[in-house]
Amino acid sequence: MKSSPFRCIDQQLFARVAAEARQHPRLRVNHNFHQEQDPVQRFLNVLQPGTYVRPHRHRRNGSGTGFECFLVLQGAIGLLLFNGEGDIQQQLHLSAAGPTHGIEVEEDQFHTLVALEADSVIFELKQGPYQPSQDKKFLTHFPVEGTPEAALQEAQWRDLLSESRLA
Repeated sequence: MKSSPFRCIDQQLFARVAAEARQHPRLRVNHNFHQEQDPVQRFLNVLQPGTYVRPHRHRRNGSGTGFECFLVLQGAIGLLLFNGEGDIQQQLHLSAAGPTHGIEVEEDQFHTLVALEADSVIFELKQGPYQPSQDKKFLTHFPVEGTPEAALQEAQWRDLLSESRLA
């Protein structure tokens, strides 16, 4: 049997991956549409409130290839942009309901994502191929994922973003 020439990105896929994210210890999972060595990475990143994404930046070989593009398809995400000292420079709300649905983050820009609603689904696009040892540079000012300090940091960011959303 021949495989289909397309893959649907639909509510059924969102529900399946969101259920997987709720059960995952990290409270998030990726659903890749690309192969690891593809020149373009494209995937769904499904996040639940409580997931901690350590602030990081992307830098690749070749100018302008470290960008990362996010488009919220379901739910809402807070995006925090940091300087190299770990100070928040900007906070943005990205939501499937708008008014801002997505953003492209420049190469070398430290950032993190904070899930503001359950079952939040982001479509991400960035340059490949994926090289785990070189993909991210973390801001050392912030706790390592999986620690009690990381959980506390995520809760503080979620509170900050929730308060500014209501203001």
